[in-house]
Amino acid sequence: MWQNLTFYPQVPRDRRSRITRDLIVLGLLILFVWIGFRVHDLVGALSVLGSGVKEAGTTVEGGFTSVADAVAGVPVVGGALSDVFHTAGDGTGGNLVDLGQQGEDAVWLLARTLGIVTAALPITVLLVAWLPGRIRGIREMSSARAVSGLDLADPERRRLLAMRAAFGLPFRVLLTYTSDPFGDLAAGRYDALVDAALADVGLVAHKIVRTA
Repeated sequence: MWQNLTFYPQVPRDRRSRITRDLIVLGLLILFVWIGFRVHDLVGALSVLGSGVKEAGTTVEGGFTSVADAVAGVPVVGGALSDVFHTAGDGTGGNLVDLGQQGEDAVWLLARTLGIVTAALPITVLLVAWLPGRIRGIREMSSARAVSGLDLADPERRRLLAMRAAFGLPFRVLLTYTSDPFGDLAAGRYDALVDAALADVGLVAHKIVRTA
């Protein structure tokens, strides 16, 4: 099975076209991921607000701590005053530190969420639109390669391939190979129709290995 896995057709024009489309899809995937990171970083920059509140709270708490340490040595009331200032520092600066940290965490959570959503939505749409057809094409080419050892010199097999092309391919495709597909079929001129049938599954006639 794996030895017949085929990602790109043998027809040069189709091969270039398929590679170009795959490169475009890869480029878009990279672009969407980059945009997601940019959104994450831009929103995350707002965390400076929470950081500012946290730093202000740390400063206030440090000020009360310094005062508490300074009055701790006052006779009789020093210990009580020190406890009061420590409590005041915890109640003001400590609360500001907690609020600032909560704000900072919330901003980064929002940044991650928006970054993921910004990247994931277009990536999902792109993959849903592109991947099923790509997988189907790989399966068709791989299946065709698995049976590509057919004898194109066999008139009956050439006739069957020509009929498959004439009755199965769209006219816009057939007309790129012959101006009169049904006339060719009726007259036994199978070359163009055989080429069209093989190209439809990514194969080229001169690359088909003839079986014994």
